[in-house]
Amino acid sequence: MVVFTIVTIIEAGQVHRHRVKVYQAIASLLLLAFIAIVYASTVFTRNPMPYARYKLELFWSYKYILNGNMYYAKECFLNFLLLMPVGLLLPYVFDRKISWWKGLLCGIILSGGVEVLQLILRRGLFEWDDIFHNSMGCMFTTMISSCVYGTISKFFSKNK
Repeated sequence: MVVFTIVTIIEAGQVHRHRVKVYQAIASLLLLAFIAIVYASTVFTRNPMPYARYKLELFWSYKYILNGNMYYAKECFLNFLLLMPVGLLLPYVFDRKISWWKGLLCGIILSGGVEVLQLILRRGLFEWDDIFHNSMGCMFTTMISSCVYGTISKFFSKNK
């Protein structure tokens, strides 16, 4: 709450000085809140395990999916969805279209941070599959949101 309050005050000052638009400040605060929720739910609210757990084989879950295990299919899909709100907000935070690779990079950094913290703090399973699926979801919605942002920007620039 302290960090969120400080960022809110800073964003309000930025809006007042006309350095950022109101929707940018709102998008930034939503992004901060969402990232805090993701880190809280995937790292900080979990109980530590007696040892670090990791799965270093890339796409290991696909072997189970191909053998009909729908639990892992659901897990992959939910991991794809997890960082979609980040990709949705990025163009509005930066007030411009965001290229696909920047959405991918953002997903890799955020998801990688979660996975590394899970490994170090022993609060989950470090796995490359999660980083891949989270990053793909972030990249996918960054591309869609950038297209929507571009369309909205063109519409408002024509109507000025």
